[in-house]
Amino acid sequence: MEEHTSLNSLMIVVAIAFIIPILLHKLRLKLLPVVVAEILAGLLIGKSGFNLIADDPWLEFLSMFGLIFLMFLSGLEIDFSQFRHKKKSGHNPFAVAGIIFVGIMIVSYLLALALEKMGFIMEPYLMMIIIATISLGVVVPVLKEQKLIETPFGQTLLLITVIADFVTMILLAIYISMLSESMGRMVLLLVFFVIVIMVYFLIKRFIKGKVADVLLKGTSQIATRGAFALILLFVVLSENMGVENILGAFLAGVIISLLAPDKSFVHQLESFGYGFLIPIFFVMVGVKLNVWDLLSDWKILLFIPILLLAIYISKMLPALALTYWYSWKEAWGAGILISSTLSLVIAAATVALEINIIDESIHGALILVAILTCFISPIIFNRLVPKHEKKPSRIVIIGANHVTLPVSVELNNEGYLVEIFSAQPNGLDSKEEQYSRFPMTVLQRLDAAALEERGAFDAEVIVCASMDEDLNLQIARYAQQLGNERIIVRIEDPDRMEQVQNEGLTVFSTLYSTKVLLKGLIEHPSAVRLITQHDDSIQEVKVNNPAFYNTLLRELPFLGNALVLRIYRGESFIIPHGSTEIHNGDRLLVSGSGEHIQEMKRELE
Repeated sequence: MEEHTSLNSLMIVVAIAFIIPILLHKLRLKLLPVVVAEILAGLLIGKSGFNLIADDPWLEFLSMFGLIFLMFLSGLEIDFSQFRHKKKSGHNPFAVAGIIFVGIMIVSYLLALALEKMGFIMEPYLMMIIIATISLGVVVPVLKEQKLIETPFGQTLLLITVIADFVTMILLAIYISMLSESMGRMVLLLVFFVIVIMVYFLIKRFIKGKVADVLLKGTSQIATRGAFALILLFVVLSENMGVENILGAFLAGVIISLLAPDKSFVHQLESFGYGFLIPIFFVMVGVKLNVWDLLSDWKILLFIPILLLAIYISKMLPALALTYWYSWKEAWGAGILISSTLSLVIAAATVALEINIIDESIHGALILVAILTCFISPIIFNRLVPKHEKKPSRIVIIGANHVTLPVSVELNNEGYLVEIFSAQPNGLDSKEEQYSRFPMTVLQRLDAAALEERGAFDAEVIVCASMDEDLNLQIARYAQQLGNERIIVRIEDPDRMEQVQNEGLTVFSTLYSTKVLLKGLIEHPSAVRLITQHDDSIQEVKVNNPAFYNTLLRELPFLGNALVLRIYRGESFIIPHGSTEIHNGDRLLVSGSGEHIQEMKRELE
């Protein structure tokens, strides 16, 4: 009978987790994070509401593993490529994010001391960590919704969140180990970190081997099995070494993130986590929370608004430093958005309750305040910071000649921002000079230093197409060092092409392209006509909007007369049909009117 009751409770929780996203979609509540809705649903069916859920080992286990998997995905979400120095934004986002995070920690500690003086808490260091946390799961979707994620402003906010997520997790583990006042436990924590580093290098070495290459190409889902084995290894190790299991899970995610996994693999792990385990955890957080007990205690009623205010002050004061680069509205909006705090607060509160640092009432107050920040912050941020309208792509062409000038005119007519940099466009006749109907910058000396001084490397696409191959390659390599990702370099020497391609550069050759075009006209004239026709357009659209992940092509509401010709996924391609799903990171080759393709770009990218 107990087992039957247990399955009934599990069925209710899973059904709630299934219904919540559907309701949010139907009611168009885009600003409400799904996890917050899950907690609210838990409140309704739990101790604060109808009390439909019985205590049982099934739900306890799945809820605990949901927390572990949530911490794993938090580590996996950290994109360490963002830590690279980038000059294109006019400032170093990593340095700015680091300074602001230090400010957040200082202000958080002062506020925690104030809360201790008021008699609300006993452990100011734990409260400092809780106040300083930022929810990556709230900040990232809001930045994507406002199309700010790729802007310097969005990247800075993302880095602040990533640093806060990583550092506060490590500080929480260190703090809990220090509470034991045992030197042995601190040594074990250090040994645990050493083991984690060793495992990382062993895995990195293994995946470069031939055996791993064969296994990864097989059908045994070895990567998924390895991810779960790594989670359990670190969780078991952490528990046996006196370290909190959530740190082990978090570091397992960090290791996989450092290995730069394929986006489809990450999406597979996220689908399992956010599709099953994690919703159970968040619903159970709401189930266990008794709001009526909180509201009956005047001290907790006073603590909730004071803590909420402290969280916003801790972020908004340091965020004022952003006024040096951005407007006051953007700085205030940034401070409000990064005040969103949820997953790590719940994790920290859960751990603190288990080891008796805090009582049930403070635990409930922390969760309630975290939920409130996720309600308030996205709404105010969206009002303060308007949606970013994507500017036309800037294309820089280095070298003015009979090849680049006609192309630049067509690109300019199609809405791209094109600029040519040239030493002296000698040898161009009067007919060719008519192509200069756009800004052309003539430099005394065409080299990397002069180009950087004139802002030539601040572009989405850089084309090194002068008549000097050595100069093209030198400039292309310099642009690559600055972090530019799309670099096309003109190389006519067939012996150098493969070497340059192996460096990650895209090679263009007039000799090779002419040969390919002629062969195409002979063998596939219709395909060449499709690419070169002027009445329609053929462009590439990348899928970055989570709202359309796993959507069938026929269900896309904005296709119009646009036709998806191919879907490029990783290193392979798919011939699309109406029942073909589009995934995160897919590149769609689309033909049709420019108007409909631009609408697709706005929605999918």
